[in-house]
Amino acid sequence: MGLLPPVHGERDEHLHQPDHGDHPPGGHRRLLTGDAARGRERDTARHTAGPAPLPALRQVGAYALSFLVLAAFWRDHHRLFLGVRQVDGLVIRLTLFGLGVAALLPFPTSLIAEYGREPSAVAIYSAAVAVLGSIQFTLLLVVWKRPWLRAAPLPDREAHAYLADLGATVAVFAATAPLSFLLGSRVVWGWLLLLPVKFVIGRWSTRVSRSDV
Repeated sequence: MGLLPPVHGERDEHLHQPDHGDHPPGGHRRLLTGDAARGRERDTARHTAGPAPLPALRQVGAYALSFLVLAAFWRDHHRLFLGVRQVDGLVIRLTLFGLGVAALLPFPTSLIAEYGREPSAVAIYSAAVAVLGSIQFTLLLVVWKRPWLRAAPLPDREAHAYLADLGATVAVFAATAPLSFLLGSRVVWGWLLLLPVKFVIGRWSTRVSRSDV
């Protein structure tokens, strides 16, 4: 006895009926759409929240430090050239070299503002300040040892006070450049040593200037 043939259309209906399992039709699409929407909400909240306060404070502190450094070098440079009546080629070259290094100082400043915890950023900034101080130190030596450049020779004790002030800056920043790779970014606290040192040297320089008048 033969089997009855399937009713017309029943075979096609069984073949083309999708198997959705436990999910209703379109369930996967709705899940994916919901995940994408939540991801966009998190991105929007992250962008509208703005930068964290700590990085912003670090950037302000880095640029404030560079302002103080440049202001101190400008003050020393101005004080050095008060009695200068003429300059020669070496003085001009040293001055231009110093201006070039000062013009590049915003780059290490941005490094220490963005990557202040990285030893390489601290080392680059320390090296830049040490180079700028060394140029100023050399310029002072040239003006001191060439008395014909000044209207009146620079007194030895006054020159010693200037050299001690600049030498302290160069020594501290030059030392923190390699030490940053050994001690990490916390070596920047060593820069605070300049505050009492410069205070003592400043008082000594004032007494020397008054005694030479």
